Amino acid sequence: MRKSDKGTGKGDGQAERPTRTAYDKALGLLARREHSRRELKQKLDRGGFAREETTDAVARLGDQGYQDDDRFAASLMRSRIGQGYGPARIRAELRSQGIADAVICQLIESADVDWQDLASSQLRRRYGGPSADPAERVRRAQFLLRRGFAAATVRVLTHADAEDTDDD
Repeated sequence: MRKSDKGTGKGDGQAERPTRTAYDKALGLLARREHSRRELKQKLDRGGFAREETTDAVARLGDQGYQDDDRFAASLMRSRIGQGYGPARIRAELRSQGIADAVICQLIESADVDWQDLASSQLRRRYGGPSADPAERVRRAQFLLRRGFAAATVRVLTHADAEDTDDD
């Protein structure tokens, strides 16, 4: 190899890569995991693709069935439930991804989840047994609220903590 050829990509046995299109980039992203339309557009825009090319690529992927916001929303919801998040947190995340409110409501209502049981298991996993200390009960309530559980659910569980310790 000549010194002048070094680092140019020429003469060292490597062919130049063809420029990737927005469609190719988006398809690669979808091969790894589901993405919402909004998320794909944002990633492609940050990648330097023209807005029109980005819009066309995302529309084409939707038409071909590679990208589907409903499928993305269901996948994200299953994932977040598995991670122990409540309906308010899931709703907020789906909204931030550009999912329609009607779709979000339908998904949450049709979810086969006992939200109180899920919140209770998160509480046990994080803190263990019940506590009579009012400050500790407040910390536990804040934890559940941050995870997206309804205030009524949190109230029932944190007050149940106080009742459990009173019985001992």
